[in-house]
Amino acid sequence: MVFLAEDGGIGALGINLPSLIAQLINFTILLIVLGWAFKRFVFPMLDERRRRIQEGLEAEDRAKQRLADTETESAAELEKARQDGQALIGQAQQMSTRIQEEARQSARAEAETLLERARSEIQLERDAAIADLRREFADLTITAAERVIRRSLDAKAHSDLIEEVLAEAPQGGTAQDGDTGGGQS
Repeated sequence: MVFLAEDGGIGALGINLPSLIAQLINFTILLIVLGWAFKRFVFPMLDERRRRIQEGLEAEDRAKQRLADTETESAAELEKARQDGQALIGQAQQMSTRIQEEARQSARAEAETLLERARSEIQLERDAAIADLRREFADLTITAAERVIRRSLDAKAHSDLIEEVLAEAPQGGTAQDGDTGGGQS
């Protein structure tokens, strides 16, 4: 109790001991009440806030992962669509080539048909012209013979004369027919 003496010790410093003890008790009570209040209200609130922040960060990570997955899927779908488009273009080009070839073949077949028809028509006209020439030749021969003989031949003599001229005509006429056919081709 030396410190309680007024000559020296705490009293000399100007500290009142009963007041100091009361303040220490009040401070201790305040510290206990504040500790209890922090544990009861503030710490749970801080834990809840920490939990929400953590959930937010996890949600952000999940969203980033979903975004990356979506971008990857989008890129894969775009690549697939591009490949499908290229395949369709290739098929369209093949179909176009096939249709063009079919059209060419059809045109060739039609042209050949028309050419054959034209050749047969030309052959028929040629044969008709040769027959006409033979008739005219026979008529000219008869007319020439009539003038020479100065008489008209009867039908039997006429027929015999035509047969004789026609029999001789292929020998001299084949060279002419060959020339005429070669000139037309």
